[in-house]
Amino acid sequence: MINVLAMILAGGQGDRLSVLSEQRAKPAVVFGGHYRIIDFALSNTANSGITKVGVLTQYRPRSLVNHIRAGQAWGLDRLDSAVQILQPYLGRGDMDWYQGTADAVYQNLYVIEGSKAREVLILAGDQIYLTSYRNLINYHRSQQADATVAVYPVPREEASRYGVLDLDQNGRIIDFEEKPKNPRSPWISMSVYCFNKDVLVEQLQEDANRGDESQHDFGRNIIPRMYKTHRVFGYQYQDYWRDVGTVESYWQAHMDLLAPSPELDLANEELKLRTPGPILPPANIGPNAAVQQSMISPGAVVNGSVYRSVISPGVVIEEGAEIRESVIQHNAVVRAGSVVDRTIVDKDVEIGPGSLVGTGDPSIPNSERPDIVYTGLSIIGKRAVIPGEFHVGRNVVINPGVQEELLDRTGLESGETVHPVQMPLHLFV
Repeated sequence: MINVLAMILAGGQGDRLSVLSEQRAKPAVVFGGHYRIIDFALSNTANSGITKVGVLTQYRPRSLVNHIRAGQAWGLDRLDSAVQILQPYLGRGDMDWYQGTADAVYQNLYVIEGSKAREVLILAGDQIYLTSYRNLINYHRSQQADATVAVYPVPREEASRYGVLDLDQNGRIIDFEEKPKNPRSPWISMSVYCFNKDVLVEQLQEDANRGDESQHDFGRNIIPRMYKTHRVFGYQYQDYWRDVGTVESYWQAHMDLLAPSPELDLANEELKLRTPGPILPPANIGPNAAVQQSMISPGAVVNGSVYRSVISPGVVIEEGAEIRESVIQHNAVVRAGSVVDRTIVDKDVEIGPGSLVGTGDPSIPNSERPDIVYTGLSIIGKRAVIPGEFHVGRNVVINPGVQEELLDRTGLESGETVHPVQMPLHLFV
């Protein structure tokens, strides 16, 4: 699409994803066995014909930068297209660590001002949905809007977790509240914005001039001020969309893939989901394996039972092992006779033979982070090793690199957290 620049916000720490985002940016977390969360935003721009993309990173960007590289998987490495990785750095008078979503874009204003863009799309890099932004941009232009916010309908009892917008009969925003206790509207902000370029530059300059009076955030500051003085509209998006900002929503998005009629189709040829990576051999399903309602990625070896689970490339599930409603990431090994239930297992984890993982009382929240780990899901961080015949309860968090710390124990009760004595340097890769 000519004259549109996309800026993808991909610098957040993602604290509510627990150990999954402890050593990587949230958009770099694996999703759907083979992909990363950032692939959705990048693929959506490619599906829209947008050829100029900036990715704003900050927190632990190494794996994200390595994943994107020159943007070849999304057609962004050609003469007429480009992807720029935009990181904050010290040593320049007008550059500092990003203070909010609007500040992140403001500190890269030179990219916007130097572009030939007519409109600028501001996108979140941590959401799961497949679309083309053509309809959003056409709607923005047809309304002669200064800014357009993509909005999504949710039950009112859930709307209080988001920014809630009220629209008039023409779709114009007439009210905006951030996380209201009693939402008056079912429409929430998707944190997807289309701005006229000149209006965006003006608004970012004004917001920067407010200093400490502003949190420098699009949802908290820019849009709530703009709708009172400018033409700001809500584009009503009705297809599949999920913000995977929490452990529960991340797990639920995987379960959505496995529904009998999934709303999210990763094999959609019209809205293609793209990702870099080597070609892997087909998955190997052994003669005694049992697989139901699951997604098995290339290179996986399954000799046990898998039910309603997502299995990433290179995973090995030995004979007699059972995986239930879980997400198992790259190259993890589940030894014979183990049971893994409602657990998110990060890359290169080994679960010893005869272990029971994710069984126990789901009503006991995690002792250290009861605010984010309380729905009965357990999480095992990257390269952790679970001994054989070991029991792991529910709402348990095992941090990356934990190995020897479990050797003198027989199990972990529901709600426990285990940290490594010393974090190995290779976990930062």
